[in-house]
Amino acid sequence: MNHDFLTDGHGRRFEYLRLSLTDVCNFRCTYCLPGGYRKQAGAAAELSVDEIRRLVGAFARLGLWKVRLTGGEPSLRRELLEIARAVAAVPGVRKLAMTTNGYRLPERAADYAAAGISALNVSVDSLEPGKFAAITGHDRLGEVLDGIAAARDAGIASIKLNSVLMRGINDGELDGFIDFVTRHELSLRFIEVMRTNDNPDFFDRHHLAGAEIALRLEALGWRALPRAAGAGPAVDYAPPSGPGRIGIIAPYAKDFCSTCNRLRVSARGKLHLCLFGDFGIDLRPLLQHDGQTEELVDRIAALTRTKAPAHRLYAGDSGGTPHLASIGG
Repeated sequence: MNHDFLTDGHGRRFEYLRLSLTDVCNFRCTYCLPGGYRKQAGAAAELSVDEIRRLVGAFARLGLWKVRLTGGEPSLRRELLEIARAVAAVPGVRKLAMTTNGYRLPERAADYAAAGISALNVSVDSLEPGKFAAITGHDRLGEVLDGIAAARDAGIASIKLNSVLMRGINDGELDGFIDFVTRHELSLRFIEVMRTNDNPDFFDRHHLAGAEIALRLEALGWRALPRAAGAGPAVDYAPPSGPGRIGIIAPYAKDFCSTCNRLRVSARGKLHLCLFGDFGIDLRPLLQHDGQTEELVDRIAALTRTKAPAHRLYAGDSGGTPHLASIGG
């Protein structure tokens, strides 16, 4: 069957794959893994480099051109650089990105750039060392900020900071974040706390609507920018003059899902049509040899056509997602 590009039954086109390399994470973030990572008994092995190459090759055949390596924490995957080189070499892949907590980033940034990673999103939930440690379980803010500088020095073209927005925890840091991103000419994404199966009480206490931050930015003269091709879900804002960008990812906002352009595959090969869907569909049986490509392409295209129009977070239903590290956030 011929497929010009990957679409669902609601007219949305998919050009962006979020690929989890591992569900392991070494941080203990309060909104995700406050008790730390717990290994699942009997879990299958993570996808091999060859399985990942076949998977990304099939998506690229369907017009997908952007891949983001996620986790858990992808830097904990021993074959990370080998995986990055393999994905970057897939015909049709034009952009390889990675989301990381910044672990060992100062000494690894140059290796990431050399492997083909051209965009980094780095989690920075506070610019205050004590608060950063309280949120993540690690006193590593200095290391993470040094890593961001190292990534810039290594020539990584796009560097963005991710900050989960939490009422009563870091919502008083907006002015500090504005100063930081304008001074360092960076982009920051504020992400609403999302309810998962593991965090309903935390969500109820600390959820803050992104719209509140948008109103505060607009009052300071910041303006919303048009959405770029292949962009993620953030609405980006620019200051009245000068550098710096702040984006807001607000999954509880009306029509958030209408511009969805991304699919997710877990570290063990399950396709998740939505971060908050009920289950993943196992693609691994079709990743075992190169002769399965046509069948794999057809399977991905057929499954994508069944994608639901929207998540059900607004109804308090986070599907089968136990926590954000489980399938790459």
